[in-house]
Amino acid sequence: MTRLTHLSHGGGCGCKIAPAVLEQILAETPYARGLASVFPDLLVGTESSDDAAVWRLNEHQAIVATTDFFMPIVDDPFEFGRIAATNAISDVYAMGGRPLFGLALVGMPLDKLPHDTIRQILAGGEAAARAAGMPIAGGHSIESAEPIYGLVAIGVVAPAQVKKNSAARPGDVLILGKGLGVGIYSAALKKDALPEAGYAAMIASTTQLNTPGPDLAALDTVHALTDVTGFGLLGHAWEIARASGLRVEIDWPRVPVLSGVTELAQAGFVTGASGRNWASYGHAVTLFAGCADWQRAVLSDPQTSGGLLVSCAAEAVESVLAIFAAHGFAQTAVVGRVVAGTAGVVVNP
Repeated sequence: MTRLTHLSHGGGCGCKIAPAVLEQILAETPYARGLASVFPDLLVGTESSDDAAVWRLNEHQAIVATTDFFMPIVDDPFEFGRIAATNAISDVYAMGGRPLFGLALVGMPLDKLPHDTIRQILAGGEAAARAAGMPIAGGHSIESAEPIYGLVAIGVVAPAQVKKNSAARPGDVLILGKGLGVGIYSAALKKDALPEAGYAAMIASTTQLNTPGPDLAALDTVHALTDVTGFGLLGHAWEIARASGLRVEIDWPRVPVLSGVTELAQAGFVTGASGRNWASYGHAVTLFAGCADWQRAVLSDPQTSGGLLVSCAAEAVESVLAIFAAHGFAQTAVVGRVVAGTAGVVVNP
């Protein structure tokens, strides 16, 4: 059987264009300048590289709209579809929204993949959508050289509960919902070096919907929210720091990692995307003295369907942790804090 991961040059959110390259591409475009000042009902646009666009319909309702798609991160077609759809829906949750429906984005090499394999990819996406309580109501398909699948995801949120990545406050505590290491797992998988237990952990993490999002959004003491995906923990922490005009501190010993990831990273199983990520934002990150290359690789590792990153008031920590626990998140951890200072990220030993 054709291995899906052998049909693409990259997989999952590791396919993302590097942050610095994307910034150059979008420079001097309406995306760079922002559109919220022209369209007052556009509550969230492109100004701070947030997770989704948000458009206010009235004082009680706003539409959340996002899209995400990528090439295979695993060879099982059903699981590929499930992971890709879960990842796309995550951006709705990251804005505090509830999913309404999705549209499928499909690009497939028809000369290389049997129709049944493509049907299984679509079935995986539909399974993730059902778990989120939403239908896939349509979509678009093309023939492409590499297999591509994802969704346009549409949700709804109360305007007062929209959670941006730009609203962190000094004194906030940072909480991460999932362990890191999906990109490291994928690098090992491509070289047939990922143990069975690691593969099971990879599937479990990447198909776990970030359902705590709406409950977190209901807390006034949760100030900023995003999800950790292709730019890694450091990249998305930097987005919060830059957008909020504050310094983010991350405590390395507190950062949760998926089972076996430390050993794989130490053995050199890292993705090229982690290096591209670091080249893009390393200038804004201060690592602790003696930080090893593998530790930096974990912190910049591209996550596919990664965890929510929450910036909340110190008095809200127990409530936030309780919400994650109620939704079945076992690796949620306090990983740092937000402090006044020049925008940047500091990693403590």
